[in-house]
Amino acid sequence: MLSPIQPTPMNPQGFTNMPLVSPALTPSIPRTPQKPPQISQEERNKLPIHDKLPYVRCIARARIPTIQGPEIFLHLYENDIDKKEHLAIVFGEDIRSKSLFKQREGDTQQDRMTRGAYVGKLFPGRTNADFDEKAGKRLQFDVNGELITLDLNTFTDDVLARIHSECYTGETAWSARCDCGEQFNEAGRLMGENGHGCIVYLRQEGRGIGLGEKLKAYNLQDLGADTVQANLMLRHPADGRSFSLATAILVDLNLVKVKLLTNNPDKIIAVEGKNRDVEVVERIPMVPLAWNSHNGIKSKEIEGYLSTKIERMGHLLEKPIRI
Repeated sequence: MLSPIQPTPMNPQGFTNMPLVSPALTPSIPRTPQKPPQISQEERNKLPIHDKLPYVRCIARARIPTIQGPEIFLHLYENDIDKKEHLAIVFGEDIRSKSLFKQREGDTQQDRMTRGAYVGKLFPGRTNADFDEKAGKRLQFDVNGELITLDLNTFTDDVLARIHSECYTGETAWSARCDCGEQFNEAGRLMGENGHGCIVYLRQEGRGIGLGEKLKAYNLQDLGADTVQANLMLRHPADGRSFSLATAILVDLNLVKVKLLTNNPDKIIAVEGKNRDVEVVERIPMVPLAWNSHNGIKSKEIEGYLSTKIERMGHLLEKPIRI
């Protein structure tokens, strides 16, 4: 049986000497909304982040009543990078996708209502997608069929946003190894209270390595590796995710200035990209609930997970002092 710190065929130096192939550490800052870190354009151009947005198109949108109270509008996206369907979970009926609402050749009003390109609410007997006679709301389009966003019926202000990567174990299987499910729920709660917000839900499980490899990484963690070391031992990057699709989706939703719910400073720059197609005007920390209350996740695994994020990946969190 392997000792947690012994050399192995995959890792001849043992866990303790594992190099970190990941962003440089960033000092922690107070747990209040902060202006994002500023870097020069020259420095930004050197980073491995996108300079050209991928193609995305919203193919369907539907109203979802929720058990929490506020309604959401679920947007499903196709793209030209992978074959996965990515999502935008939108709080606010008046946040509109340019690609979904654009008038298409041969479009009927029934077609538009069916794919979700309507204003206001659907109701039995409604026949016009662009005009809600009960609410008195009407959409306007230019000569090219593009939605006119300078309109009271379309929201484009600074908005709460979260870029959330799929986590089957944390969101569905009640895992106490990570705080992904907790962060997802907290983001939804904050956006529901605010009335507007957008969670871009990217299908990149396990920091981009997939569910099968993620489960292998869990086994390596039980043998003594941290989350970074486990990914590297499986010959994956510490964090293999890309956020260019999230940027493109936010641009499609006309949300180009956002208040980003994140502890990850690298995500801020990655979402903005080299050309700053989206501007992060404020960073809002996602502080673990267990640090401030009797709620939240409590396990030795979550403590190690959060410590690695702070100490090895430079996440902007400060552990509370226990007296």
